[in-house]
Amino acid sequence: MRTPDVVIIGAGAAGLMCALTAAARGRRVLVLESSNKPGKKILMSGGGRCNFTNMHAEPANYASANPHFCKSALARYTPWDFLAMVQDHGIPYHEKKLGQLFCDNRSKDILEMLLTECRRGGVELHVKTGVQRIARTETGYALRTDLGEVTAESVVIATGGLSIPTLGSTGFGYDVAREFGHDVLPTRAGLVPFTITDRLKQLCAELSGTSADCTAACNGESFRENLLFTHRGLSGPAILQISSFWQPGDAVEIDLLPDRDAHAWLADQQAARPDAELRTVLAEVFTKRMAALLAEQWFGSKPMKRYAPPELAAVAERLRAWRVVPGGTEGYRTAEVTLGGVDTREISPKTMESRRSPGLFFIGEVLDVTGHLGGFNFQWAWASGHAAAQVV
Repeated sequence: MRTPDVVIIGAGAAGLMCALTAAARGRRVLVLESSNKPGKKILMSGGGRCNFTNMHAEPANYASANPHFCKSALARYTPWDFLAMVQDHGIPYHEKKLGQLFCDNRSKDILEMLLTECRRGGVELHVKTGVQRIARTETGYALRTDLGEVTAESVVIATGGLSIPTLGSTGFGYDVAREFGHDVLPTRAGLVPFTITDRLKQLCAELSGTSADCTAACNGESFRENLLFTHRGLSGPAILQISSFWQPGDAVEIDLLPDRDAHAWLADQQAARPDAELRTVLAEVFTKRMAALLAEQWFGSKPMKRYAPPELAAVAERLRAWRVVPGGTEGYRTAEVTLGGVDTREISPKTMESRRSPGLFFIGEVLDVTGHLGGFNFQWAWASGHAAAQVV
């Protein structure tokens, strides 16, 4: 029978951070991962270059039913703390934009750094290893696993959510939480593309692969980033961001001219270029194809001088506040995160320990804490894993 001090279930970002930090304290750590390799989400993130943190991470960048919960962990393990480890390992990196830090080379650099630190601390890591049962004992927990029986003082649930099931996500952590008396708030896909099912779908398909700068807004939140047209609907950073605040049936308002007063700009163009067609004018800010399709399908392209003031105002309003009602989202299949999860009201914000079952901890995506796009979810993984590791 294995008798480590700590069993961590899940070898993703949060689990590995917790393991290496606890091991550095001298704890004997066993990590069990059900899939065939550790850190799969790390490897695929950032287009293969891993957007490993964001220099501007703060509580306002996270959504939760309990918005104050993330403050303690984020304050005690900052992006600069993680960056120090990256620098110690000589991993080259760069800021892409908006504080987003990426590896210069490949995501594997971050995973290898975490695994190296785990090896340095003597962490025992097993992949393709499932857990069938977790039971409370007088001294901690007894687990039935594919390795056989295991006992430990502490168990850490770092299993992630439901996003991208092809990487091995199963919802196991939610089952454990419920088994030990925790509430699990309703879950849904977050940071996910929209699907379009009405007449707009044809326009999206015709513009598939085209991107445009915009501001997307819904339910009091807004994000300035690019949108991307796809064969099935809308994607791109602005859409992924706002998807976390969208509910079925809601309209998303998109400003396609975020740097301009649409009406004033069109009026200036009408005065300066009365014979130019609307499609030609719009091609100054959009691709020629996008300009042509919008002009023809939305407004009926004609020379600028032929737009009466009410018509020009209507064109400006459509460009400034394009209302889209998505039919749905791509779902967990392509979602970067899971919204909702283990209710944090019965979890210690300082240690991530269950208030219902001492010695049981929840970290990372399994909790009801979801970051914005751009490295924030990795920072939550590092911070929550580090917080739990101080006491396991």
